[in-house]
Amino acid sequence: MSSGDENIILNPRFEDGLNNWAGRGCQIAVRNSIDGKIMPQSGNYFAVATARTQSWNGIQQEITGRAQRKRAYEVDALVRIYGKNATTSTVQVTLYVQLPDLREQYISIANVQATDKDWVQLRGKFLINNSPSKIIMYFEGPPAGIDILVNYCLVKHAAKPPPSRPPVIKDPEFGVNIIANSNLDDDTNGWFPLGNCKLSVQTGSPHVLPPMARGSLGPHEPLSGRYILVTGRTQTWMGPAQMITDKLKLYLTYQVSAWVRVGTGAFGPQIVNVALSVDGQWVNGGQIEASDDGWREIGGSFRLEKQPSKVMVYLQGPSSGVDLMVGGLQIFPVDRCARFRCLDVQIDLIRKRDVILKLTGSELTGLLGAIVIVKQRENSFPLGSCINRTNLDNEDFVDFFVKHFNWAVFGNELKWYWTEPQQGKFNYRDADEMLDFCDKNGKQTRGHCIFWEVEGVVQPWVRALNRNDLMKAVQNRLTGLLTRYKGRFKHYDVNNEMLHGSFYQDRLGKNIRATMFSMAHQLDPSAQLFVNDYHVEDGDDAKSSPEKYSQHVIDLQKQGAPVGGIGIQGHIDSPVGSIVCSALDKLATVGLPIWFTEMDVTSNNEYVRADDLEVMLREAFAHPAVEGVMLWGFWELFMRENAHLVDAEGEVNEAGKRLLGLKKEWLSRAHGLVEEECEFRFRGFHGTYDVEIITPCEKVCKTIVVDKGYGPMEVSIDL
Repeated sequence: MSSGDENIILNPRFEDGLNNWAGRGCQIAVRNSIDGKIMPQSGNYFAVATARTQSWNGIQQEITGRAQRKRAYEVDALVRIYGKNATTSTVQVTLYVQLPDLREQYISIANVQATDKDWVQLRGKFLINNSPSKIIMYFEGPPAGIDILVNYCLVKHAAKPPPSRPPVIKDPEFGVNIIANSNLDDDTNGWFPLGNCKLSVQTGSPHVLPPMARGSLGPHEPLSGRYILVTGRTQTWMGPAQMITDKLKLYLTYQVSAWVRVGTGAFGPQIVNVALSVDGQWVNGGQIEASDDGWREIGGSFRLEKQPSKVMVYLQGPSSGVDLMVGGLQIFPVDRCARFRCLDVQIDLIRKRDVILKLTGSELTGLLGAIVIVKQRENSFPLGSCINRTNLDNEDFVDFFVKHFNWAVFGNELKWYWTEPQQGKFNYRDADEMLDFCDKNGKQTRGHCIFWEVEGVVQPWVRALNRNDLMKAVQNRLTGLLTRYKGRFKHYDVNNEMLHGSFYQDRLGKNIRATMFSMAHQLDPSAQLFVNDYHVEDGDDAKSSPEKYSQHVIDLQKQGAPVGGIGIQGHIDSPVGSIVCSALDKLATVGLPIWFTEMDVTSNNEYVRADDLEVMLREAFAHPAVEGVMLWGFWELFMRENAHLVDAEGEVNEAGKRLLGLKKEWLSRAHGLVEEECEFRFRGFHGTYDVEIITPCEKVCKTIVVDKGYGPMEVSIDL
């Protein structure tokens, strides 16, 4: 927190009793101890919220008039819980905001797992975009009957963190495998069994490098064909392991690659996972389903951003009693810049076009040798962002969004739980205003989402319906939404995350998913209808591998679903280009357009975050099946932590600068002289251009659009 900045919480340590504090649906008191066992950690007093009958009950303070709009604040509080059978529970600090038009907002600031043993620190940040008539901050969370204790609460202007520095990595040794005895030339030396299992070396694994590794490493010597056979496994986590602590460098992105299969006798496909134990914490290095009918490539990636004391890599996953086979495990740092150079060639082929400007008119004499200046105003490739209704009250946010994005998607405001939180009580106001904003500013919009298949996000009244009533509610949702907005949303995510949930399918039968697509198409034939899911492109989740996602789409099509596009969410950490590209190649075989629908990357270092974002944007832009990219936000506090491109108060960070740099790189310019036959030729990205033709007598300005297509594009300019 900024030193010297005034705390906007009055009576923050309860030295003045309960002045300025109130109970939110419960009783509150100030104590200096409880039974002599619970004492304040700081100062002399703490507050207790007791007689709580709802999870939202707690202690609150109104801060209206003291919190300024567009100013980031940091909350620092000390909390714990108390009560019969209370051991651990989540305590959350929340902001209630009421606007002058009586609209209400609830902003979750932060939460922490509190205990009845010790005080724990609760810290978070918030930003108010609008000018509310009332602002209340309150503590909530534990179940009814558990008391919330607050030792102090401070809210001050958030200090800006020290600027990131680009990591300095000495001798990165790109492409060098850090796994000892990977080819098993020296039996199992360097390896050890994790748990009570047995390792032996066998022959018969593939000699070829797995394709995703080959995409990063290029030409490579063949593998040995030897593999580790793991027998006697009595737990899923048992497998071959190796210590790699001293071989890892901070902020390097490592690619993981191996061939794996399982032994006979397994009941169905088995999950295989390359895992890392980093100071006891599990890190995912890749995951697939393997079977006994052949070798499968496993691929993934990881990065460490703080110095570990102990790192172990191991392979795990199959059921107890199932043998595991591992061949050619490699872990190596990836040279991203080398791949970028290859992508540039592909980008030129698929995102640019030759253009011939043909000058026509009655007075063409003297045009030969005239000066032509061509400047691209906008690239037509769809690049959009998630926005929320509250963002539109922040003119700085609006300015950045309007300048730099050409598509929008709404974070929550179109979801069913938002538009109909209680049965028959509708809230389309937010979505209406956001859609009007997009129309006014010439932004295309994606409709996210009509349904969400994951049960945990389905509103309680929908979960409580019987089969017949649920079917009616589904039909009403489709009719109400798509009739209201017919022709206004270019895309819809019809049933979000079907690979990770089955709420509607379990209750309404397997055909309900195809029925949702068919009904949506009947109600709004102009909209492109998408599937949408996560962990498709990173190798981290066997449930949503590219192969499974492709088959999922094909199965829907067989049922008659008019699927119009494949959505990859793109929430990814430490991306590796060859892995992302491999997923895109496999999905492209379905023959549908691919969009990244919710892209974001995270790192506590802005330069590393910028590198990750560049990987994803270049891979998307270079792939012929990808037709658009949506970021899942760009403004701090309105997206994943450590993913933002612009801080809460509007300062563009290194990741944001990288985005703007790429946008500039993907604009074309040309200049020269009119050639014979009154022509001027150039090659440029698809999009809108300003053309100036300067002769000794006049200057003529025209606007042209370079469309996607094959072969040179001829544009006539009438002078």
